[in-house]
Amino acid sequence: MATATATKTAARGEVNYYMLGWKAYVITFLCIWAVVVFGLGYWPGVKAHWQMAIVMIMGSLVAGSTPMGGGTVAFPILVLVFGQPAANARNFGLIIQALGMTSAMIFILGRKVPLPFRVLAGSTLGSIVGFIFGQFVVGPHVPQTLVKLLFSCLWMSFGLLTLAKNTEICGLKGKLPNDPAVGLIGFVAGLVGGTIASMIGVGVEMMVYTAMVLIFRADLKIAVPTAVSAAALASIVGAALHLGLHDIDSNAFYNWLAAGPIVIFGAPTGTWLVSVLPRVKVLYFVSTLCVLQFVWNLQQTAHSATEWIFVVVAMAIAVIGLMTLYKAGKKNAALVAAG
Repeated sequence: MATATATKTAARGEVNYYMLGWKAYVITFLCIWAVVVFGLGYWPGVKAHWQMAIVMIMGSLVAGSTPMGGGTVAFPILVLVFGQPAANARNFGLIIQALGMTSAMIFILGRKVPLPFRVLAGSTLGSIVGFIFGQFVVGPHVPQTLVKLLFSCLWMSFGLLTLAKNTEICGLKGKLPNDPAVGLIGFVAGLVGGTIASMIGVGVEMMVYTAMVLIFRADLKIAVPTAVSAAALASIVGAALHLGLHDIDSNAFYNWLAAGPIVIFGAPTGTWLVSVLPRVKVLYFVSTLCVLQFVWNLQQTAHSATEWIFVVVAMAIAVIGLMTLYKAGKKNAALVAAG
C-alpha cells in the first residue's frame, strides 16, 4: 500500500520531501563520516573495530524489520563475545540506534506509512522520564550480571509472545482509536521501556509494539514502523543523555564509526525487506534468535541462586503482564465488534 502510494505520488510529479530528507540525511552523515575518519586520522581505529560493522549488518536489518532495536544484536555480542561491560554495550546500542533507526524512521515517512503521532509523542515523553529515572535511581543499584539477564529476559518474553501468538498477531487488521488515552498508553510504554533501555539500550520499541498489538490489536503494517520510530526517538534521548554525561568511551565511539555506514542503509533496507518477505516467517526467525540468546546468556551469566531467582521472577512478571494485556485487548476488541 505504501509503495503504491509512493508510486502514484511520483506519477503525479509531486515532490516527496521526506525521501529527499532521507537522502540528505544519508549524504550529510557520509560526508561528515569521511571527514572525521580520513581527514582527522581515525581510520586505523575504525579498521581495528571492523567486527562491529559485520555484526551490525544483521543488527540493522533486524532493527528496521522488527520491533527490536539494533542493540538487540549488538548487546549480547559486545558483552558475551567481546567481554565489554554492559554499560559500554548499552551506550553503543543507543548511539548506533540514534543513527540507524532515525534513518529508518525518515525512510518510513518517505514511504507514506501512517504513524500515530499521539503514540510517538507519548512514548518519547515517557522515555525521557524513564531514562532519567533508570539512569539515576534504578540503574546504580542493579549489578551488571542482572543487567545482562534483564536484557535476556526481555527478549525471551518477546520470543515467547511471538512463538505463541505469531499467526494471530500477523493477521491483525485493527487501527488505533482516535482517543487521547492512546497518548497516555504511549507515555506508559515509553516510561517502562525507557527505564529498561537506560540499562540495556533497548526496550521502548518492545513496549510500544506490545501495547499496539495486544491492547489495540493494531495491524503490524502500522505497529512495527511505529515501534521502529519510537526506538529512534528514544535512542536520540538516551544518546543525548550519555553524551551529556561524557561516559561514552573510545570503544563505543570507534564501533559507532565502523558500523555507521552500514546501519544508515541497513535499517531502511530492513523496513523495505519486511514489506516483501512473509512477516510470519521473519518473526518466527527472530523469535528463535531470542530463545537461543536466552539459553546462551543463562549459560554464561546465571551462576548463583540470586541470578536464577531474578530470571524466574522476571519471566513470571513478563508472562503474566503479556497475558493480561492480551486478554484485555481481546475483550476490548469483542466489545467494539459488538457495538
